[in-house]
Amino acid sequence: MTRWIACTALALAAIAVQAQSALTPPDELVKAVMLEVADIIAKDKDIQGGDRAKTIAMIEEKALPHFNFVGMTALAVGPSWQKATPEQKKRLMEEFRDLLVRTYASSLTVFREQNFDFRPLRMKPTDTDVTVLVRVLQPGSQPVNIEYDMEKTTRGWKVYDVRVAGISLVVNYRTEFANVVRDNGIDGLISTLAAKNKTLASASTSAATSTPAAAKK
Repeated sequence: MTRWIACTALALAAIAVQAQSALTPPDELVKAVMLEVADIIAKDKDIQGGDRAKTIAMIEEKALPHFNFVGMTALAVGPSWQKATPEQKKRLMEEFRDLLVRTYASSLTVFREQNFDFRPLRMKPTDTDVTVLVRVLQPGSQPVNIEYDMEKTTRGWKVYDVRVAGISLVVNYRTEFANVVRDNGIDGLISTLAAKNKTLASASTSAATSTPAAAKK
């Protein structure tokens, strides 16, 4: 549960115009984007209905440029990252990115039923690494704190980790990845991620083809 909320939060925080991210302070960027995406979801019947292909396409087009996926993957893989070859690092980053996108695309719809409390950000003009805090207000439940760790780069502010209720997305994956690398090496981790992505892609295709048939009943 925590992991998909984290990835959903990542996607929502990142969707924005690239030029805007280079000019807008990180807290204002997060606020503008989350409100915009919530509005898109509320109006898009296809996404509400579980159109994963459309949701994935939106994430790939809008969100991915605003993440430091190389940095995220390096943090998730841990010390073994330094032992990987350039090609292995490339494959790890690609598979990890696809895993996040495919696993959590459908969870975006939950945000149309929630409100957000955007907390003030205290930062100095010279700061290059900040944490943006947003409280997700859920009907009938306690608020959930989402913390976006962001770094300032030459291409604007980028998200490199998200913590939900104090639990880091990167650290959450690190233990799992370390176990796979210990047993099967870097190539084993690449194969494991690729297999997961293939399974998720097949499940998405099956769901898409079965929906029209179900609608006819």
